[in-house]
Amino acid sequence: MAATQNLPQLAQPSNFLTPHYGVVTLFGYGITIHLDRGHLILKDGIGAARREARLPRVGHGLRRLVVIGADGFVSLAALRWLADQGASFAMLERDGSVLIATGPVRPSDARLRRAQSLAHQSGVAVRIARELIYRKLVGQERLVRERLNDPSTADRILQFRVALAEAETVLSVRQLESQAAQAYWSAWRNLPVLFPSADLLRVPVHWRTFGTRKSPLTGSPRLAVNPPNAILNYLYAILEAEARLASSALGLDPGIGVLHVDTDARDSLACDLMEPVRPQVDAHLLDWITRAPLRREWFFEKRDGNCRLMGSFAIRLSETAPTWGRAVAPIAEWVCRTLWSKRSRPSSQFLPATRLTESHRRRAKDISPSLPAKQAPRLPTVCRTCGALIKPGQQYCASCAPLVSKAELVKGAHRGRVASHSREAQARRAETQRRHHAARQGWQPSQQPPWLDEKTYREKIQPRLAGVTVPAMSTALGISEPYGTEVRAGKRIPHPRHWLTLARLVGVSADARDL
Repeated sequence: MAATQNLPQLAQPSNFLTPHYGVVTLFGYGITIHLDRGHLILKDGIGAARREARLPRVGHGLRRLVVIGADGFVSLAALRWLADQGASFAMLERDGSVLIATGPVRPSDARLRRAQSLAHQSGVAVRIARELIYRKLVGQERLVRERLNDPSTADRILQFRVALAEAETVLSVRQLESQAAQAYWSAWRNLPVLFPSADLLRVPVHWRTFGTRKSPLTGSPRLAVNPPNAILNYLYAILEAEARLASSALGLDPGIGVLHVDTDARDSLACDLMEPVRPQVDAHLLDWITRAPLRREWFFEKRDGNCRLMGSFAIRLSETAPTWGRAVAPIAEWVCRTLWSKRSRPSSQFLPATRLTESHRRRAKDISPSLPAKQAPRLPTVCRTCGALIKPGQQYCASCAPLVSKAELVKGAHRGRVASHSREAQARRAETQRRHHAARQGWQPSQQPPWLDEKTYREKIQPRLAGVTVPAMSTALGISEPYGTEVRAGKRIPHPRHWLTLARLVGVSADARDL
């Protein structure tokens, strides 16, 4: 079925593809990737809205090529061009599942793969599984405690993390991780999801909260039924592709896992490597949906209720791939070193190459072996009223901001009127009036210095009140700040009993030099 006019597939009318953060994402129908005179030719789009790019071998900036969908072709020469340039290629299904992920091919050591295959027999699988889940639970606990402000759930996750030390089998590690996941996602259930006011009529009710990670369509996270879970599934797919590339680059078999059960529907080791990085992906999503609303046109709903991402929006999510690749790199290298140390007959003391982080080379140059953290690209910020794109840090566009400010002022004035007529406010005003009345009755004109009269106040004291702050004046006289503002401006003349206090505040005395 063709896309409707109110759900555009392209974010902008531009028909030229350029790498953003080293990533190019192709979607639509009739996708072509081929070579022409040494240049990589990329074409995608829907109908007449086509995009095209022609990338040379030098200065192209391409590090990852992502294809969403399966309508089109890629030539063998194009795959060779990507391999020569050190760029990876990933193909995703429209529901976010990973179909293909490949990168530059490097020689692998059969002894490492043999140690990987025998991980469960050698006992190293339990050690790796414990460490991966330990790191994951540390990230989940921190996020729940610091970002979701749920200390009770964070304490429960902490208990499961402590219990990992006693886990003797991979199965027990899986059980602890599953129990912690139930507690973790329960803290997300009621998280509100914002949409612009103009889109609310077209937004289903179940889209306005995060809900549960289990889709009612499948009983698992697959086929999400609301936008935040659909976004999370897609980001996890990007992370899975990066984990698969990392394991292949190190000479590991992505399909032979230690924590996840081996199946023909996934690469188990890639899923293992994902686990410690998942909280970083979750934090990225949480920061976004709590900072800015989502636009209705970024998503579409299938007839069965499955929520999918529009291609133009998926492009922005794909640009986070380098961030997740950098995050998974040290984890993959740690797993590689751990497996290497458990070979049946070590023949040398050399450690596996650190192709992802280059930590060996960094140590040789006396540089920190750890890669510096890389911030994921900020996703678009939209106006909370109309949904127009705005600059980061803003909440409303230039057209909506004055209307919102006016509405907030009206609401504030209404709340002020209601508060000023409450029983407590009236009691406070009555008490103040009684206090001032008693002070006026108890004051005698004979208490005033002879030199301090109304003329002196008007000519010498009042002009100098501009240098006195209203709070200081209100505190000294025991009056309200609004009344103090009018006194300082000359709109009100205070009772004569206050003149001497004001004269002292502004430095006026009986001395002729001061007068």
